[in-house]
Amino acid sequence: MNLNGSLGGAERALLDLMQAVHQACPNWALKLVTGSEGDFATAARRIGIDVHILPLPTTVSQLGDAGAGGPAGSEVSKLAISGRLSLSAPQLAAYVWKLRAFATTQEPDLIHSNAFKTHILAVWAAPRRSKIVWHVHDYVHARPLMSRLMRIHASGCAVAVTNSHSVARDLDRICRGKLKIHTVYNAVDLERFNPKGPILDLDAMSGLPTAPDGTVRVGLIATMARWKGHEAFIRAVAMLAKDLPIRAYLIGGPIYTTVGSQYTLDELRALVSELGIAQRVGLTGFMKNADAAVRALDIVVHASTRPEPFGLVVAEAMACGKPIVASRTGGVREIISENENALGYRPGDSAAMVGCIERLARDRALREKMGGQARRWAEERFHPSRLAREVLPIYRSVQK
Repeated sequence: MNLNGSLGGAERALLDLMQAVHQACPNWALKLVTGSEGDFATAARRIGIDVHILPLPTTVSQLGDAGAGGPAGSEVSKLAISGRLSLSAPQLAAYVWKLRAFATTQEPDLIHSNAFKTHILAVWAAPRRSKIVWHVHDYVHARPLMSRLMRIHASGCAVAVTNSHSVARDLDRICRGKLKIHTVYNAVDLERFNPKGPILDLDAMSGLPTAPDGTVRVGLIATMARWKGHEAFIRAVAMLAKDLPIRAYLIGGPIYTTVGSQYTLDELRALVSELGIAQRVGLTGFMKNADAAVRALDIVVHASTRPEPFGLVVAEAMACGKPIVASRTGGVREIISENENALGYRPGDSAAMVGCIERLARDRALREKMGGQARRWAEERFHPSRLAREVLPIYRSVQK
C-alpha cells in the first residue's frame, strides 16, 4: 500500500521488495493499492503485480507535516497543519471508508504500508484479521503530527521494518519501545545499476554546450526535498578552484505534493545565476533513466544536510562503480566505507565538500580505485536476492 504515484526512493524500494517476494512465493496474491496512476503503478504491473488505483483527493495528498520544522526545512506552523487537517477531514473520512470497503472485499492476510500516511490509513481501514507491517523509510521525530499519530497507532501494527538501524532507533524512541522493529537494508538492481550500459547526455538535457574533453562530471541525484542539500552543493561548486575542469549537475525534480517540502527548479536556477556559475552547473529535471545518469558522472555527491534514512542513490552509485562524496548522516554512515569507497564530510559543510570533490577530481587513479571497491561493496550488501530471505521470516512471524 503506497499512495504516491511517482517513483521516489521509497517506491523503488517497495518495487524491489514486491519483485523479490513475487519470485520467492509465486503462489502468493500480491496486490498494490496506490493513489494515482503513474510511473510507480506502471512499473509494478511490469513485474506482475495486480495494481488497484484508489484516487487520493488533492486535499489529502497535500496533507502532511514534512515542512513543520523537520527535514524539509521550510517552516510550516502546527496551526497551519491543524487547519489543513480540519479542512480535509470530510475527504479523509470518505477515503478511509473507500479503503476499508476495498480491503474488506480482498481480505488480505497482511497489509504492508509504505509511507507515513499509509501507516495510519492502514490501521484505520484494515479488516480485523489482517496483520499490518509498517515499512518505515524516514525519520519520524522531525514530524510533530506524524510522531504523535504513529505513537498512538503503534498497537495496531504487528511489526515494523526500517531501512537502516538509524531509522529503527528513531522509530523505537517515538513508539517508546512498544513496537517490534526489524532493519532490512534496501536492495539495488545490480543488473540495471552497473558500470556498463547507456550513458545520458547531461549537457544536452541541461541546455548547456558540450563540456570540453577531460571535464570531470560531478553530480547530485536527488528529489527536490529541501534537506537533500541542493543549496550546499551549489555553493560548493561556486567555491571549486577555477582551474579545475569540472561541470556539476543537479539531477532530479519535485515529485511529492506535500506543501512546503521541496525546492522548485526555478529557485535553484536563481541561486546558480546569483553565484555566477550558470555555465558550470546544469539542471536536468526529473529523469527516469537514473542508471544512465549515474554512469554519465565521474563523481556522485550525497549532500543531505539532515540525517539520511538510508541513501538509495548512494547505493545505486556504488553499484555503478562510482566514487562517492558523502555527508556523514544517518543510514549513509552504515552503508559506506569511508576512504575505501567514499570520502565523507560534515553535513552542510560546503567547504569540506569542496575538499572531497577536488581530491577526487584531481586524482583519476583514486576515482577508479574507489569506484571498483564501491561496485564490489554493492554486490556483497545490496543484492536483491537477500530481500526475500530477510523479509519473508518477518511476514511469517506475524501470521503465527
